[in-house]
Amino acid sequence: MACFFRRSAALQLAKACGQNEETLIPLISVAPVNRRQCVADLRVSVSHLLQSGAVRPDGDLQNTTHTLARQIRPDAVVEEVIAGRGVIHFRLNKLLLAQKLLDQLRSDPDGFGVQSEILRRLRVGRTLVEFSSPNIAKKFHAGHLRSTIIGNFIANLKKALGNEVIRVNYLGDWGMQFGLLGSGFERFGSQEKLRRQPLEHLFEVYVQVNREAESDASVCSAAAQFFRRLEQSEEQALELWRHFREITIQEYKRIYQRLGVEFDHYSGESFHRAQTQTVLDELKSRGLLKTSQKGTGVVDLSETGDMSNYATLVRSDGTSLYITRDVAAALDRKQRFGFDEMIYVTDKSQSVHFQQLFHILQAMGQQWADRCHHVAFGLVQGMSTRRGEVLFLEDVLEEAQSRMIHNMRQSRTSKELEDPDLTAERIGISALIVQDFKGPLISDYRFEWDKVLQAQGDTGVFLQYTHARLCSLLRQQDCESSCSDFSPLLDSRSVSLLQHLLRYDEVLLQCATDLQPRHLVNFLMTLSHLVASAHRELPVKGSSAAVAQARLCLFSSVRSVLANGMRILGITPVEKM
Repeated sequence: MACFFRRSAALQLAKACGQNEETLIPLISVAPVNRRQCVADLRVSVSHLLQSGAVRPDGDLQNTTHTLARQIRPDAVVEEVIAGRGVIHFRLNKLLLAQKLLDQLRSDPDGFGVQSEILRRLRVGRTLVEFSSPNIAKKFHAGHLRSTIIGNFIANLKKALGNEVIRVNYLGDWGMQFGLLGSGFERFGSQEKLRRQPLEHLFEVYVQVNREAESDASVCSAAAQFFRRLEQSEEQALELWRHFREITIQEYKRIYQRLGVEFDHYSGESFHRAQTQTVLDELKSRGLLKTSQKGTGVVDLSETGDMSNYATLVRSDGTSLYITRDVAAALDRKQRFGFDEMIYVTDKSQSVHFQQLFHILQAMGQQWADRCHHVAFGLVQGMSTRRGEVLFLEDVLEEAQSRMIHNMRQSRTSKELEDPDLTAERIGISALIVQDFKGPLISDYRFEWDKVLQAQGDTGVFLQYTHARLCSLLRQQDCESSCSDFSPLLDSRSVSLLQHLLRYDEVLLQCATDLQPRHLVNFLMTLSHLVASAHRELPVKGSSAAVAQARLCLFSSVRSVLANGMRILGITPVEKM
């Protein structure tokens, strides 16, 4: 609904400067709410108008601002135009603001914001998101958790904005690590332990064989031999590998289900091992693959052709590398899925790898390579459970759930719940997600359980508490949340909520532009703080029918936007806690 008001302001501005309103709409933004003072609803930067050629300078910037503001005529929608410092502010008709905004939220709560005019200008198509991508038999560290929840957010956001989304989990299920694991399991693996605790036992075997390899060269030789057997498709080696892969995927699916994360495709390096030769043949035919002095196959990525920067695609023994299989995977996905963009979500240590990958694809003549993106994230320090260092994602989920159950039992306000364990897990997961999304993804941060699970402050627990409190309010009232008289919503608390809701589409546009969830987290936190103040000062119970109905309509609309935003982040809203 922001588009209605943005268009109204653009129309009045267009009349003043003789421009097409369509070109001015993207330049008009919603002013952030200031809880200390009343602010105008919309604004436009005169510098941006000058840069776009929409207006001509009239002396200095401030003089141009005042001249233009005087030329804009208020109307039934825009009640007042104010010249600020290089900015023109628009005050809207607040009664009309409440009516338009809340009517739309009542009639189409799921479409609010995501169907905005400024978002329809975004390119929409088929988006492939590769995320999570754990390595079979290696510990599922905090980085895999970050990749999982960040990738899920990006996929949710793209889908909400109208894209067709393909979610891919690209498992680390090939390479020399499997030489170690396979040879190690043949020596001291246990089928019984593998049935009972598959991920834990594979990790035990992997740790043990790595320890022995440090002091026994024959272990390394056996590992290299086992990997060659895999590369040569020897059936016995492949059978063991297939068994490891299948039980691991089933275990991951169970854990992802707890997180509320789904994948359309479980892929992996192994899927593309047979295609690597085709990639190498094409690179040779294009004169891109060269043999180094060490006997490895490399692609020169330097601008001057002096091999100052290169990528290795083949070992001296002829076996493929991770990047070789990534090139094959990218080419295969383009052919199979016909994506318009592909997004990889991994930690920042792999930034150079993806620069090389995209460079190689471009060198191969793949023009779509510039629509491949790497979303990098930083490291998490200090994530551990009561049992010690985090080994598997399930350890983190168990810890979040158990700590949250403890906190809920200590709280006087906790309600009787049908399934307290499920509620605790959902709140705990919310806390993990919000903690991770509060800052720039590229930043490292220190993880502290006590801060993450606080009920007060900008935490996932606070978001869930706000949602549950609104649900409780709506359950307790007999009157419907529909409204015909919006005049009781002209107080400062109600207006602040309405003004903030008006920003929702701009926040989603920010997230879509840089794929950073912090914009949405900050929006939802501010919304929760605003509604907490409104809940204290704008009672429903004891008010007249008209006032109660209007306030209930406002609180219902806030709950709807809060829930929609939480779901995009990957959070399942709880109705009681």
